[in-house]
Amino acid sequence: MNATPPGKTTALIAYAPFVGFLIAFFINKEENHEFATWHIKNMFGLFILFIISLIVQSQVDVTAGDILWLVCCMLWLYCWAMAYFNKEKGIPFLSEKFQDWFTFLN
Repeated sequence: MNATPPGKTTALIAYAPFVGFLIAFFINKEENHEFATWHIKNMFGLFILFIISLIVQSQVDVTAGDILWLVCCMLWLYCWAMAYFNKEKGIPFLSEKFQDWFTFLN
């Protein structure tokens, strides 16, 4: 059985839509756990993908926006499961980019 990494609870809170991300961010500001920081950055990237899906849905094509929104929901569940199972694993390619792009969330 894997040992629970420090910051696991904060990482799981980060995946609670909207408010959970903010709560986790401010909790982790004081504690600064690497595991939680990784998942906070990942959730921030997912949140941006959700916003993009809503923009596509309202401005481009409803069907394409709906498909993108469903993909985002599945990715959100997958990333939450990875946090639950103590893994720093997320969306292929994008999660690594999120870690590079969102350094201001450290």
